[in-house]
Amino acid sequence: MPPGTKPGPMPERHPIPGVKNLIAVASGKGGVGKTTLAVNLALALVKLGHKVGLLDADVYGPNVPIMLGSTTEPMATGQRLIPVDAQGLKMISMGLLNPGDKPVIWRGPMLHSVITQFLRSVEWGELDYLVIDLPPGTGDVQLTLIQTVAVTGAVVVTTPSTVALADVRKAIEMFRQVNVEVLGVVENMSTFSCPHCGKPVDIFGHGEGSRTAIEYGVPLLGEVEIDPRIRIGGDTGKPVAAQGEAAPAAQSLYRVAKAVAARLAEVAATSGGPTVQID
Repeated sequence: MPPGTKPGPMPERHPIPGVKNLIAVASGKGGVGKTTLAVNLALALVKLGHKVGLLDADVYGPNVPIMLGSTTEPMATGQRLIPVDAQGLKMISMGLLNPGDKPVIWRGPMLHSVITQFLRSVEWGELDYLVIDLPPGTGDVQLTLIQTVAVTGAVVVTTPSTVALADVRKAIEMFRQVNVEVLGVVENMSTFSCPHCGKPVDIFGHGEGSRTAIEYGVPLLGEVEIDPRIRIGGDTGKPVAAQGEAAPAAQSLYRVAKAVAARLAEVAATSGGPTVQID
């Protein structure tokens, strides 16, 4: 969109039947741990007692099945897809429909079709939250999602580095231009505790996520540290959030999950939409 151009009117967007809150997890660029955050956010919400679905909309890099240790192919009934159960989540991903190393080489119309099917032709049932892991950037998949369904709010993930923050600002502006509530910013890979002395080491910097949140008038939903256990959990299909809130490596992720739920309750209170009880 050229500078100074106002966005045109958006098409009417309808909710997904049975889904109370639709959460888009986005990032301005790749490599910031967006999918790791989306998976652990969804699992933390499950452990907090909610009914949760996870839609892997990152069709070019569908890594959610790997992180959840799932290889089950979704079943179909009539024209509807049944999401698989993965550690208490209802989950759908192109990684389950196109397994292995075969790349997805699609352009806009095909992307639009598959994302629309995932949103409208999957039997999600009754959910408190449907978490959607978006691909990085501000491209076709994001536009299809925003045009197709009523997104309750977006969580924007960044690292403290200057390059990541330059792109996260674009993501925030994109959601604002299409009238999607930005729930807040998560600073991932925020700091690292030295295993020898215990002192924090700011490998990618620290605090820039908070400053960006203040600049744009949105909450900082949390800071997630660099912890090898988080990475190992994703690589082995055993995300740390599945261990429960008491697990040391999962505590910052649970704080993010509670902050997201609280923000969604605020949005519902101001819009008159459905509310979800927060424990």
